[in-house]
Amino acid sequence: MKKVHIQKLCLAALLCAVAVVGSLFSFPVFGSKCAPVQHMVNILCAVLLGPWYGVAVAFCASLLRCLLGLGTLMAFPGSMFGALLCGVVYWKVQKLLPTLIGEVFGTSVLGGLCAYPVAILLMNQSAAETAFYAYIVPFLVSTAGGAVIAGVLLFALQKASVLHKMQLQLSR
Repeated sequence: MKKVHIQKLCLAALLCAVAVVGSLFSFPVFGSKCAPVQHMVNILCAVLLGPWYGVAVAFCASLLRCLLGLGTLMAFPGSMFGALLCGVVYWKVQKLLPTLIGEVFGTSVLGGLCAYPVAILLMNQSAAETAFYAYIVPFLVSTAGGAVIAGVLLFALQKASVLHKMQLQLSR
């Protein structure tokens, strides 16, 4: 039992590091830095570790990105909502396509809507300059790219019969 927890923690730390380093490959879309690697990591966490590890990795990666100057406060709603929703979807249905859709919806719609109060209250942006739905499009661009990358990777692992073995190893 203890060995599995250590394996999960190590994998979570590794995926967090991948998300932080992957944020070096970001691009600006309107007022947001789009980092598709974070969304790929969210989906990998959902499939391999579960929703709570996914949210924890998204939070830690967002915090590190902000502290290192690699991201903005938008990293928190832009990653954590998608991580939670795709994790819960995979936990309930155990299918990859709905999980990818859960990440895209959770990040773009839920995260985009929750980014509005963060921008107004914490980033000192005026409500007149920022539309209520202004972060949905940038988050959609970022999460769609990450979902495609994760989808290709996970479908390849599934086709090679490796994904199930990895999941069994992490669930013992």
